[in-house]
Amino acid sequence: MPSRSDDPVAAALEQAATLIERDVRAVAAANPVVLIDGGSGAGKSSLASLLVRRWPVVGHVQLIALDSIYPGWDGLDEGAERALDWILRPHGRGYLGTWRRWDWEDRTEAESHAVDPALGVIIEGSGILRPSTAALADVRVWVESAEASRKARALARDGDAYRPHWDRWAAQERRHIERDGPRSLATRIVEVP
Repeated sequence: MPSRSDDPVAAALEQAATLIERDVRAVAAANPVVLIDGGSGAGKSSLASLLVRRWPVVGHVQLIALDSIYPGWDGLDEGAERALDWILRPHGRGYLGTWRRWDWEDRTEAESHAVDPALGVIIEGSGILRPSTAALADVRVWVESAEASRKARALARDGDAYRPHWDRWAAQERRHIERDGPRSLATRIVEVP
C-alpha cells in the first residue's frame, strides 16, 4: 500500500495545511475565521479536516461544511448567504450564531447548531469565498484543481448520489467563479493535482 507521501493529492493537502496553519498563527487572534472554497472534489473537506487536527489556537475550532447548509442541489448561492447571515456576521460581532442543517433526504431544514463567537471557525464549501464573506474572514483559501480530477474524486466519493447532479452543480460553481472571483479574494491559493 502506498504511503501518503506517495499520493500527490495527499501531499499537496498536507503542505497546504502546514502553510494555512502558519497563516492562522500570524493572525494572532483567539477566534480566527478561515474560509475554504474551490470546486466540488478539489479537496476542501480533506484540507479542512487536516487543519482542524493542526489548529494552532488554544481551544478547539468549529468546522462547518456548507454541504450541511446548502438547501438542495440548486442552493450554492443560498448556502453561502445562510453562512454569512447565520455564522459569519454574528461571529464577527461577538454574538452566538445558529445555523440549521439541511436534511437532503427530507428536503427540509433540520436541527440547529450553535457557533461560539469566542472560538475559531472554519467554513468550507463551494461558493463561500465572495466579497461579502471575504471581509469577515482572517484567512481565505482557494483550492484549485483541474475539473477532470475533481469530477473523478467527487464521483468516487459520492457515486450515484451525485452523478445526476454534477452538471447543474458545476454550472452554479462556474457562475460563482465568474461573478465573485474567489481566487482573487484568497489570501492562500492551494494547487491540488
